[in-house]
Amino acid sequence: MGEIEPDRIAALQAEVDQLKEAVTSHAVIDQAIGMVVALGRVTPDQGWQVLKEVSQHTNIKLRNIAELILIWGRRGDIPAEIRAELEDALDRYGPTQVPGSEGQ
Repeated sequence: MGEIEPDRIAALQAEVDQLKEAVTSHAVIDQAIGMVVALGRVTPDQGWQVLKEVSQHTNIKLRNIAELILIWGRRGDIPAEIRAELEDALDRYGPTQVPGSEGQ
């Protein structure tokens, strides 16, 4: 068995790094979907659609939207643009208003 060339090792390391990032992103997105489901009283599939729509309408990566929603869950604040898009998307899927947005 010969020595593995450095290029192959670098390629495998890059692949491992990408897989680690994908697993982390998936967990963040799943948690954000859970928040949308709980707060918006929608199904998990609808929660996924809500996140995708907010991402598309704000031109912000889905993972970043998910992170902002998780921060909102911990701190109670979310950028106004994201809140507005989240409300609009939830209006399309569920009969609710984003908590804390009354009168805004």
